[in-house]
Amino acid sequence: MSSRTFLITGASKGIGRAVAEQLAAEGHKVVGIARHAERGDFPGELVALDLSDAGRSAVGLTELAAHYAFDGLVNNVGLVKPQALGTIDLGSFDEVMRVNLHPAILATQALLPGMRARGWGRVVNLAASPAEGARGAAGMGAYMAAKAGVLSLTRTLALEEAAHGITVNAVLPGVIETEGAGPGVRAHPERYAPVGRLGRPEEVARAVVFLCSTDSGYITGAGLPVAGGWGL
Repeated sequence: MSSRTFLITGASKGIGRAVAEQLAAEGHKVVGIARHAERGDFPGELVALDLSDAGRSAVGLTELAAHYAFDGLVNNVGLVKPQALGTIDLGSFDEVMRVNLHPAILATQALLPGMRARGWGRVVNLAASPAEGARGAAGMGAYMAAKAGVLSLTRTLALEEAAHGITVNAVLPGVIETEGAGPGVRAHPERYAPVGRLGRPEEVARAVVFLCSTDSGYITGAGLPVAGGWGL
């Protein structure tokens, strides 16, 4: 596809970084958002913005949308705080819900007017494999509730924006080789993935890049699992 401009949240490492690298390798302009913009080898512009602060986020995202003609958005930023629902405090629960949902809503709202004006856009949200069907995961109740919410938002927005030439999809990673994979998962990935290994960030990124492409134009409201068979 022709060169386009994409905004990626949570872009400095892991899946977000892999998406940025693959989009840039295909000739696209990449602008990344991270809490700390210290990655000198980032394949594009990396902007320091704490998306957990709604007020600053709204201002920063509006400024970025005014400066760039964004064609697509990858909502990758999130927060994991493992804790059993029987003991979790509401402050921690609210924080996980807020960081996984509010930045995606704010970034989408900031970029939608430009995409609508151009009649073309791609929004890809990162959820989680158990979010499909609202399945549970022990110790991850807040995170899974948030990611199920991401998937619901994805499908609602897909309906609302279909007439504007904007597709909205989600990628649902399983256990991936990132900082969020705990020692128990690393020791026994076969418990979660029938393929018997952790996924790689670049494998998730390939799915995201496809959903950002022109070739995916007849796909919207989908949740694409990249999970090594988890949940089958």
